Amino acid sequence: MQYDVIVVGASFAGASAAMQLVRARRQVLMIDAGQPRNRFSHASHGFLGQDGTPPHEIMAIAVEQLMAYPSFELVVAHAEHAAADEQGVSVTLEDGRRLRARRLILATGVRDELPPIPGLQERWGQTAIHCPYCHGYEVRDRKLGVIATSPLSAHQGIMLPDWGPTTYFTQGQFEPEEAELRQMQKRGVAIERTPVVAVIGTAPEIDAVQLADGRALEIGAVFVGPRVHMASPLAMQLGCAFEQGPIGPYIRTDDMRQTSVPNVFAAGDAAMVFSNGTMASASGVMAGVSAHRSLVMA
Repeated sequence: MQYDVIVVGASFAGASAAMQLVRARRQVLMIDAGQPRNRFSHASHGFLGQDGTPPHEIMAIAVEQLMAYPSFELVVAHAEHAAADEQGVSVTLEDGRRLRARRLILATGVRDELPPIPGLQERWGQTAIHCPYCHGYEVRDRKLGVIATSPLSAHQGIMLPDWGPTTYFTQGQFEPEEAELRQMQKRGVAIERTPVVAVIGTAPEIDAVQLADGRALEIGAVFVGPRVHMASPLAMQLGCAFEQGPIGPYIRTDDMRQTSVPNVFAAGDAAMVFSNGTMASASGVMAGVSAHRSLVMA
């Protein structure tokens, strides 16, 4: 075996996993293609000690710290294929190199799919956002909109008045249930049943949303729940079991971040129902510790 552990993904989860392993003096290879999910955000919020720091700066510091350990190696490349056998795992890079390790940690993340509404994509991560705990404070006191994409959107509509006056756009599909409607009314949430068809203004700012009946409603930021897809095919290639979450699939793991495939662990957004930077990092810590324990106990 060339390595004790290969970690695919160098964002919060992958780097946190690698840190546990190099501190345990294990040979670790981290593979990353440089396209983290959070690349659209200008700052990471709610991450203890790093509030307001750009995600790429956090990760640059993390990689610099990892590089100080002699058992760490980083390869900037796409991991194209993965396989597992009784001896361990292998990962093939885009240039054809095939690398082997005793354990594999997938911190491959997810890809967000936004509703096809003009004006959303260019504002994603700035004024078109999905997590009020991550970004709500930065758009506080603006007129806020929730563009419903699933039954979960009603819960978001109930929460958001803590940050600003809120309008819930059902999009003609996601009518709140009776109890949810009562909560929204109690919280002062306006209900708009005419669908949003465009976001108006000079990006990344939002002036208003255009409705299907021609009206324009003044809105300063919109919250949108994306659908999520695996950002990498590796888990599918390995045959990992998946769960179907409310916004898309995620890799099934046990409490120790072990997947259904022996010697393969998973952490971060690809293996969680809901996540933020702190939870992704915590899951990476658990994956790294668990991979090390499995090596010791083998």
